[in-house]
Amino acid sequence: MIDPRNQGLSQNVEYGTRIARYGADLKDFIDHIGAAKVDVCGWSMGASVVWSYIDLFGTGSIRKTAFIDEPISIYTHADWSEKQRLDAGGMTTSPERMIAAFGGAPTNDQLVDMNAVHRYLDDSSPSFRNSEAFARAFVKSDPKLMSLVLFDHATNDWSDVVSYKIDVPTAIFTGENSNNVPSQKWMQSVIPGSELFVYSKADQGDHFLAFKNPQKFTSDLVSFLDR
Repeated sequence: MIDPRNQGLSQNVEYGTRIARYGADLKDFIDHIGAAKVDVCGWSMGASVVWSYIDLFGTGSIRKTAFIDEPISIYTHADWSEKQRLDAGGMTTSPERMIAAFGGAPTNDQLVDMNAVHRYLDDSSPSFRNSEAFARAFVKSDPKLMSLVLFDHATNDWSDVVSYKIDVPTAIFTGENSNNVPSQKWMQSVIPGSELFVYSKADQGDHFLAFKNPQKFTSDLVSFLDR
């Protein structure tokens, strides 16, 4: 498990807070452990970090990839059609307002898609309540430092990387309670041989599916990696 800078148990710093630097950090980590081939799984922004790694360094060191419910482009371009927005997963027309909304500022669903925040507040999963309680007890993250990367994260469009540079077996996870299903289906359509897992509402299929239903997710991921 790798915690990006300013997240989890990693060092807090005010520099290098760009997804490209996070992708380079991932390469440094892989080089450090001396692995010839790795399987990489990225959830949410973690998927963008993997896409950045692939964009910069290719897939020579990667055996398989897995991505969990991340839009191809968080930022909705003004000249996009609605289909283009859905295919990309665009969820805001203002990165600044999105960052403010995630910090508690008032907004509306037309300006910022707040579904992920709404789903986070649903703690009906005992597994999710447990993992969140563990995180609160042991991980003392600084929200201001964590947020330094969000503008860069929100303004990247990874459609070219997803369309042309992912040439290894890939699993894609999303759920019926996520607004990202169309973009995950688009991703599957352009990555040759990729597999799409769409969890039902009953299976806690939303942006936090790996935490809310860890038994099913782990089983599906391990089965994919073992094939």
